[in-house]
Amino acid sequence: MVTCYLRYIIDPFKLKEFESYGKVWIPLVEKFGGKHHGYFLPSEGANNVALAMFTFPSLALYEEYRTKSLQDPECLAAFKYAEETRCIISYERSFFRPVFE
Repeated sequence: MVTCYLRYIIDPFKLKEFESYGKVWIPLVEKFGGKHHGYFLPSEGANNVALAMFTFPSLALYEEYRTKSLQDPECLAAFKYAEETRCIISYERSFFRPVFE
């Protein structure tokens, strides 16, 4: 199992646009076999940092999702929306292995 952790630097004046972007991606990740754990928007502290986390059963299945997402019309529309609204300034991606009880 692998969890993808995304840390976004967002435009704080485009928080609504970023929230819309996140709401689109949650079902898309799940469409490709992942389990989305949500987007986390700024509240207290930094006003330009947002997070997202989702899990796939394996790194291979995550890679398959990445490949398919670059050909999926809904995913391409989501990428285009972020580009057009410029709500995301940058992001970094890390992978973790979750530990449960």
